[in-house]
Amino acid sequence: MELRHLRYFAAVAAHGSFSRAANHLHLTQPALSRQVKSLEDEIGVVLIVRGQNAISLTSAGEAFYEEAKDILARVAVAVRRIKTRPPGEKLRIGYVHSLTAGIMPRVVERFQSYNKDVFLELSDLTTETMWQRAAAEEIDIAILPKSLETRFKGFQWVELQRLAPVLVVSKKNPLAKLTKIHPEKLRDKMLLGLGADKYPEYVPRLKAILEPFGVKPQLRNHTSEDIAALFIAIEAQAGMAVLTEGVLPMLPSTLTVIRFSPELAPLLIAAGTPTLRPNPHSEAFLKILLEEINKSSRRNK
Repeated sequence: MELRHLRYFAAVAAHGSFSRAANHLHLTQPALSRQVKSLEDEIGVVLIVRGQNAISLTSAGEAFYEEAKDILARVAVAVRRIKTRPPGEKLRIGYVHSLTAGIMPRVVERFQSYNKDVFLELSDLTTETMWQRAAAEEIDIAILPKSLETRFKGFQWVELQRLAPVLVVSKKNPLAKLTKIHPEKLRDKMLLGLGADKYPEYVPRLKAILEPFGVKPQLRNHTSEDIAALFIAIEAQAGMAVLTEGVLPMLPSTLTVIRFSPELAPLLIAAGTPTLRPNPHSEAFLKILLEEINKSSRRNK
């Protein structure tokens, strides 16, 4: 669960309408509705009863609204304290959440235990936004697929890990009973995927890893704005999508994963730092990140 999900839910509850809340948040109504549905799916409880012109909260929703308001208020206080304290050192990290899920919290905890005076600015970004921030010199560490490194001028790279592609399917899909699947089985299957606007690398890579098996992917819809929206689409359409094993820690209970046999080419994940004027704390952070990745790999063997 992310903080934005609480903000979105609280806005809908406060305004009593998805449309009014969407206007307040400067979001489209469908996007806001998907995010709130994602929150409900994640906690496994219906929070909102959707009417034609208005909404009402379930009893669970009313209780959750009170908790959400309390959390958001405490976050607001913490933000004000941070903004009013004397400026200190900062390490700005951009990453793709689906590639580091389950690892980043441990890395942050360890880093902060040794570097209490360094403010970590963590940004869960699309690859396109990360590239834009890097070009504007607004990122100290970029964590993303290594194939995109050529777009980042003046960065040096270190490989972090290799993530195997997997087939994420709805448990309502007939394939859900399988534990392994041959890539050729996708030849006549419709797939869901990520949108080209924010993830321009997704479709070209999908085509590249399936080409050795004579498969040209058939994409029913590849406009999902993020991983959470894609999960919702997979469940709603009893569909499937090719992602990487990095999504396993964030997978909803309504979805499951099928491994490929033989395996598809892995996705190489790398961390980039500016060659000129690198942040002096980047090396320490990356050292901890690599250690946690290696620990996680050993546990999963």
